[in-house]
Amino acid sequence: MIKVSSASVRHTVAGWTEPPAGGRFALGRRASLFVSAGVVGHTLWTSAAPALTYGLYAEEWHLTHTAIAAIFAIYPIAVVVMLLGFGGISDQIGRRTTMLAGLWASLAGALLFAVAPDVWWVFAGRALMGIGVGLAASPSTAAILEFTSPERAKSAASVTMGAQAIGFATALLLGGALTQYGPWPTRLCFWVLAVFLIVLLIGTWLLPRHTPGGRGGDWRSRMPSVPKHVRRAFAMTSTAMVAAYAFGVLVLSLGGQVEHDLIGSPNALLNSAVLSLFPIVMGAIGIVARPLSPRRALIVGALISGAGMVLLILAVSLRDLVIYLLATAAAGGAYSLLFVGGLQVISVTAPERHRGGILAALYLLSYLSMGALALALGALATARGLSLAVDLGAAAIILMNVATLVFATTKPTITPSAASPAST
Repeated sequence: MIKVSSASVRHTVAGWTEPPAGGRFALGRRASLFVSAGVVGHTLWTSAAPALTYGLYAEEWHLTHTAIAAIFAIYPIAVVVMLLGFGGISDQIGRRTTMLAGLWASLAGALLFAVAPDVWWVFAGRALMGIGVGLAASPSTAAILEFTSPERAKSAASVTMGAQAIGFATALLLGGALTQYGPWPTRLCFWVLAVFLIVLLIGTWLLPRHTPGGRGGDWRSRMPSVPKHVRRAFAMTSTAMVAAYAFGVLVLSLGGQVEHDLIGSPNALLNSAVLSLFPIVMGAIGIVARPLSPRRALIVGALISGAGMVLLILAVSLRDLVIYLLATAAAGGAYSLLFVGGLQVISVTAPERHRGGILAALYLLSYLSMGALALALGALATARGLSLAVDLGAAAIILMNVATLVFATTKPTITPSAASPAST
């Protein structure tokens, strides 16, 4: 929505204001959309950044499966803590300010990884990354929805999905190449991430200011909340997103160790190339899935996810790399469909003044489930073996897919909110 106001601002796009001529320089809508997508991309880059260094940490510091899973899990736990305390704060102080705070925390975390002398520095860095993502994830996603022109509101979900896929794939492929062929295999990839975050900080500083509903400046803790009239759509979306984010545990935490055993190669780039099949398929399906209705995307995504988890169980049982690749591709496609379908539902039903809090609640459930699953499966892998942990993790995701199918096939027709871009 574009409103023309007084001389104090040049234009407003869903609460984003551009200063008058002679004031602070601010990016236009298209450039702001790219910057917001970059902030979304950083959330998956930071999530996947240590994926290729877990094995090196285990060798250097003699870490168990439980310790590796704990390093992975501290990230979603930190995200959850921030979402619980400050999930809706971007609706109060603005998207730009909240994203800046998140990027600073992510930068501090990347720098701790880059200089870490022992595992405790890694834990601290991982926690700071989680804090950064907890602050930046929902406002950057909301910003993409708001910077997308009203007539192309449906494409916002695909833009978000593409940003996640690029961040994910970059973390794996660049990280694998630098870990295998660059100096300082456990450090260089984090220095590169730090440089990227500095560039993002500059771009985010140049975003127009955002004051949803005319509010701003209130830094008090804001729990994420879901208005009553959005809760049915939120229930359908949250089951899909929890299933999608649970893939991260199997792909990033346990998956790297599984495919290392199946490939039998110490080459980090080769291992990362196999893992990158997930985000590559994820991004491709995100583009192809744009014409699908949200409900159809959720149904197809849940079915593909279930099939992918069955393939994963077979791959681990038979120790078959080809089946594992098929399972990874299916998981990537399913993630994309579940995420895009869920985000389209929120884009259509969530009013702009509550969008940051609703997205924060969605991310809260997703990361909370991811952290709990990572800790449980890591402990199980240490005590009973990697194969059983993967089997039970896949079974849990299949149950989530069943819940998604039930919601998607029985919930009433999705109706646009009067304040949503789709309805303007």
